[in-house]
Amino acid sequence: MPATADGVSVGHEHYPADPVEALPDGPPAKGPAIDIMTLIFNPVPPPAKSNTMWQALNQQVGCDLNFEITPVADYPSKFAVTLAGGDLPDAMLMLPPKDNTAATPGMLDALFEDLTPHLSGDNIRDYPYLANIPSASWGPCVLNGGIYGIPMPRPVSGGPVFTRLDLIGKLGADPNPKNWTEYFQLCKDVTDPKRNQYAMGDPITAFDTTMQMLGGPNRWGEDGGRFTFWLETDEAKQAMDAVRQMTKAGVMHPDAYTVTGKVKEWFGTGQVVLNPDGAAAWNDYYTTYGPTAKDFDLGYLMPPSWGGGKGGYWAGQSYYGILIIKKAPKARIKQILRAMNALAAPFGTDSYLLRKYGVRGADHTIRGTDPILTPQGTAEVALPTTFATDAPFTLYYPSKPEIVRTQYAFQKDAVERLVRNPTETLYSPANAKKSALLQKVLDDTRKGIMQGRVPLKEWDGVMRNWRKEAGDQIRAEYEKAWETRR
Repeated sequence: MPATADGVSVGHEHYPADPVEALPDGPPAKGPAIDIMTLIFNPVPPPAKSNTMWQALNQQVGCDLNFEITPVADYPSKFAVTLAGGDLPDAMLMLPPKDNTAATPGMLDALFEDLTPHLSGDNIRDYPYLANIPSASWGPCVLNGGIYGIPMPRPVSGGPVFTRLDLIGKLGADPNPKNWTEYFQLCKDVTDPKRNQYAMGDPITAFDTTMQMLGGPNRWGEDGGRFTFWLETDEAKQAMDAVRQMTKAGVMHPDAYTVTGKVKEWFGTGQVVLNPDGAAAWNDYYTTYGPTAKDFDLGYLMPPSWGGGKGGYWAGQSYYGILIIKKAPKARIKQILRAMNALAAPFGTDSYLLRKYGVRGADHTIRGTDPILTPQGTAEVALPTTFATDAPFTLYYPSKPEIVRTQYAFQKDAVERLVRNPTETLYSPANAKKSALLQKVLDDTRKGIMQGRVPLKEWDGVMRNWRKEAGDQIRAEYEKAWETRR
């Protein structure tokens, strides 16, 4: 299933029987070890000395890749402390500015390498697998007029509103509502408090889904160079009121407003039937919950337009973060780039197979031509290479290859109706410095309105305060950056 120019990821039902040798000239990055500071969502993998996959990866690349791994929740503070301390690793993940106030263009210029001489024009030919990363994912790497990082690509379609088709089917409900009324009815149909089963488990993602039905902007809207914040629109107030109706009707999980970090589990165990999530979650759900949930079957719901017909679909962020490289002599920069090029080798190569599935025998066995992880492999391949850089996102799930066609169908549908975030490649100092704190205030008030504790009429005052505190400054900085980029 081929990738397309508008953003559909390539899909494969099976791995090639004879993978292509990604590095035919041998280990490309021979030299001293490379220290990489990054994050992880999963449990930390075994250390290199007891990790077969990690040892094999080092041998393939040609040097020791010393991953310094931090849990995702602690990473922004670790990033800031590391910068302040001055003892920098060779390379480190930089989250988008909205998630990391220390990530400023000035900091990059002072401490990290401008990679433009290495990666622009014909120079990128030295790193063909980096060149293969989609152009959209490279956009946020361009800062200060130069290329200051390597992207961690993600599909522009993002992830869908996942549906538990097995549960919906038992109830005879329609999993594809054609307007808001039918969507709300679906939520009511699948809710059964006696069985501890509810439609949704997170009011924020319920709000996002409703905003897409209403045609609201994806974080920011742009028209003729003028920017509008998504939460200052009429659609935002209508969406809050809609989720308030959902909450009043009892279709939200009873702990939706008080418990965080449990929605994946609720969805996987059938306590929640609809759940927006990321692209990688599709395979993860089958891996984690498929073996124990009878007839486990995932589908996806495309938000319809409020009154009927196709709705818009918010594009996902085309990158997770960027890998920035500490200033160093030219030869050292080239060694690091060659190592990262190896970590971006695409699906169908022996290098990709090693990164994702480890060493045959110890980490995976073969079913047909497909690698199936062993328990040891599941732990070892959690090494977060994907949070350094990666190949273009590929739809592939060897344990249940038939789901790839559904994943591919979703992406084809999504890219036809994408609503993009115009600020993804723009930088606003005020947004980087103030948005996280202000967003918490906005989210707390939103939740209060959607839960029925706060009157909707208070929202206008909240937005006036947001504009006064930083919103209008952020808007002006984005508009200026937009003009500069045109």
